[in-house]
Amino acid sequence: MNVRTLWQKHKEPVLYLVFGVATTAVNFIVYSILVKGFAGEMTVSNTVAWFCAVVFAFVTNKLFVFESKHWAFGLFLREFLPFFGARVLSGVIEIGVPTLLYNLGFAFDLFGIKGLGVKAVVSIVIILLNYVFSKWIVFKKDRA
Repeated sequence: MNVRTLWQKHKEPVLYLVFGVATTAVNFIVYSILVKGFAGEMTVSNTVAWFCAVVFAFVTNKLFVFESKHWAFGLFLREFLPFFGARVLSGVIEIGVPTLLYNLGFAFDLFGIKGLGVKAVVSIVIILLNYVFSKWIVFKKDRA
């Protein structure tokens, strides 16, 4: 099996992983900047970071991962609304679990940033959950 065949076979999950990592980086960078700027306020910082990551993820998933190139308003809404809804569900997990675990004493700091350790673990679960939502609900091939 040559490289081109392997790429075609695994392109979507590889790109999803690459952009999932980039989305997580956006989330972590915004979170880290804000949590330092808001004197450790985790929930506000996490919420803003989540929103920035959702917008980044929608654009990259639409264009590069699932290759939905159409921007007609109706199609945009049929993709964006379920995408946003699914991300709200996973966002509740992303925002609530680290805060809950931190308050219960199960979270840990990394690099001097409050709660970053548990946020990292939860992010792995979120990436997998969001792939399932995006592939089988939001960017289904029959939507175009």
